[in-house]
Amino acid sequence: MKKSLIALAVLATAGVASAQSSVTLFGIVDATLAVGNGSGAGSSDKTQLTNSGYNSSRLGFRGTEDLGGGLSASFWLEAGVTNDDGRGAATNTNNQATGGAVAGIGGGQGLTFNRRSTVSLAGGFGEVRLGRDYTPQFWNLTVFDPFGTVGVGTTQTLNSSLGGPVTVRASNSMGYFLPRNLGGFYGQVQYYLGENNQTGAATEDDGKGAGLRLGYAAGPVNVALAFSSTNYATGDIKTTNIGGQYDFGVAKVMAHYNRDRVSAAASVTQTGYLIGGLIPVGAGEIRLAYSRSKNNAAVSARTNKYAIGYVHNLSKRTALYTTFARVSNSGGAAQALNGAVTAANAKSTGYDFGVRHSF
Repeated sequence: MKKSLIALAVLATAGVASAQSSVTLFGIVDATLAVGNGSGAGSSDKTQLTNSGYNSSRLGFRGTEDLGGGLSASFWLEAGVTNDDGRGAATNTNNQATGGAVAGIGGGQGLTFNRRSTVSLAGGFGEVRLGRDYTPQFWNLTVFDPFGTVGVGTTQTLNSSLGGPVTVRASNSMGYFLPRNLGGFYGQVQYYLGENNQTGAATEDDGKGAGLRLGYAAGPVNVALAFSSTNYATGDIKTTNIGGQYDFGVAKVMAHYNRDRVSAAASVTQTGYLIGGLIPVGAGEIRLAYSRSKNNAAVSARTNKYAIGYVHNLSKRTALYTTFARVSNSGGAAQALNGAVTAANAKSTGYDFGVRHSF
């Protein structure tokens, strides 16, 4: 059960008049026994106790203050947790490689609010959100993936993405969300900064970009289209994707298509798609997906992935799950699952067995 903590005393101590303010502590702890098998020359297998096979492990705090007149202020601080070894998850500070492990932030530190760290103002006009947040171009990949881009079943369109550090989240972002009363239409626009000194260098705009997502959800239908462009001296990355879902009651069917293009002297394009579904079965759910990625390099590298999983809900907060996935490679591709190593043009299989608890 989520624990709500009344923040009136805190605000009073700060000398601030409070109006219906609250702070919520929330989180997920997900432990996974992950097995990966490779094949071919130089291949290897791997077995590990890891995390986030069904939902990503996290610890977060969020709060809202009613400012009156339909206006509210809120914050959201959410840290990724690797509960198998007690570390915090790594973050990226400036949407560039220099903001990650190169800068000493490689996952060995304590908690970082890498998943989301934002402050917002919302009202009848929509919501303005500032900080580190999910990018518009990511949402279609995760919302329209039966595995939610988590675990061994994750769509190959994400695993093979060329989107760089902003494939999932962007730091230093300024975002706007449409209000929720538009008859099913929704949307998000985001602008993010690389925060480099403007010296005239070719890299001065690295990590700067923008994204847009527009969608419609009503009844059994949900469909959305997204675009983004991020600047890098090595070649701007432009992403376009579309996804949709239809709920038949007995099953949800979903699909998405993604295209990444690196605009450079020798342009590289990565395309991919997914078709999948969710089938409720008693207290559980079957998850199915087929995804494919293709790179247009000199030798077209292709990876096909099949995934099937089952989630059994012991309660609203606790679930047991298992997933099986298999990839086949061609054109020089060597994608492997769950930390295994596989030869080029060979196959790899992966298994997840885990338990998820939320609070």
